[in-house]
Amino acid sequence: MIELRNLSKVYRLNGVSKVIANNISFTFPTGESVALIGRNGAGKSTMLQMIAGTIQPSSGEIIRHGSVSFPVGFSGSFHPDLTGAQNVKFVARIYGVDTDETVEFTRDFAQLGEHFYLPVRSYSSGMKSRLAFGMSMAMRFDTYLIDEVTAVGDVGFRARSEAMLLERLKNSGAVFVSHSPDQMKHICQSGVVLQNGNFYYYAEIEKALEHYTYTVRNMFPPWLRRKRPPAAG
Repeated sequence: MIELRNLSKVYRLNGVSKVIANNISFTFPTGESVALIGRNGAGKSTMLQMIAGTIQPSSGEIIRHGSVSFPVGFSGSFHPDLTGAQNVKFVARIYGVDTDETVEFTRDFAQLGEHFYLPVRSYSSGMKSRLAFGMSMAMRFDTYLIDEVTAVGDVGFRARSEAMLLERLKNSGAVFVSHSPDQMKHICQSGVVLQNGNFYYYAEIEKALEHYTYTVRNMFPPWLRRKRPPAAG
């Protein structure tokens, strides 16, 4: 379970303020996969990084009950001069899990061949994503933070990634960011829409997507706006 208590996050640049979170108080349900939905630039990735603890809020606090993953598939923190295997060992030691088991699982899942033992600076972006996802799935967490991760790689890798993720989510919850409504319906039970720094939670993922679709329609002329958003709940 993850609790947000009076959480606020504001970026200020050249006199312009961008509100990501506006005094949000919310509890993510235990053991549930919740879609985090919003327009590009709404702050979904920033929200995940705040929950992970890699970005600090402007005010308020985040209470984590149980283990919470780093954003699954995030490859930006790899040391470029270390090999894939060395990076995995380093992260495994940080999280206190068996290094040999973690390396073996990641190697087999990512299927990078000899590149697994070469410096990460030689990797393509797709290879980094495969390494990051394999490493993420090698570790067990009570809650996974997932940001567009199953969109990487070829069709075969995406299918294996989704299957593995669903296996992990049998015993864990998730906060899931994706731009695919079908994928959100397949993986998540509920959804929360991040809009203008506020959370709108729906116990049914279809209702959350309906709310989001309505906000997108509002970007167009009135004659294209057909439905009002459902009541939250």
